[in-house]
Amino acid sequence: MAAEPPTRPGLRERKKAKTRAAIRKATYRLAAEHGWEAATTDRIAAAAEVSPSTVTRYFPVREDILLTDENDALLEARLRARPADEEPLESLRAVLLEAVRTAFAEEPEETRLRARLMAEIPAVRARFTDTTAETGRRLARALADRAGRSPGDLEVRVFTAAVLGALRETTVHWAEHGRADDLVALLDRTVDTLKAGPALP
Repeated sequence: MAAEPPTRPGLRERKKAKTRAAIRKATYRLAAEHGWEAATTDRIAAAAEVSPSTVTRYFPVREDILLTDENDALLEARLRARPADEEPLESLRAVLLEAVRTAFAEEPEETRLRARLMAEIPAVRARFTDTTAETGRRLARALADRAGRSPGDLEVRVFTAAVLGALRETTVHWAEHGRADDLVALLDRTVDTLKAGPALP
């Protein structure tokens, strides 16, 4: 039996996605031109041509406009699609680095600005830690299912959190040092460090 074609999102879903995109675009523009503190909910709403209540309904936490997207489900699906006998660290390397490559290809300026704000604004960095934890739970679930373990197992949670935490710190390091290097190469090097430990002099 032939597979059914993917269902096209309905009008309501498309309108919601368009509104979220407009809010994000306005926020990035304001933050780039005037700084994060100037990107208030009222100014974001005016720039996106929506009401302030619409902004807070879509993004109850202002920092989430920068940090959350709909990619967690896609990351989990891609991780589940990796070869079953592949080392977990290599699976995470492939999936997460591809996500970063895609971000740079599709939104290079926004990706750089987000990293800079993470390095400069404590509230943004703190919220990024919170949102990364949710990503980690989804990825841990996929890895646990592959290994026949519970997502709540200590080893699964520690492993996944360690990888995401290391990649987060590398991103902050990159932002703090001028964002001139190739971030994907630095993240790849980070995974190598997790695998082998730091090179001895």
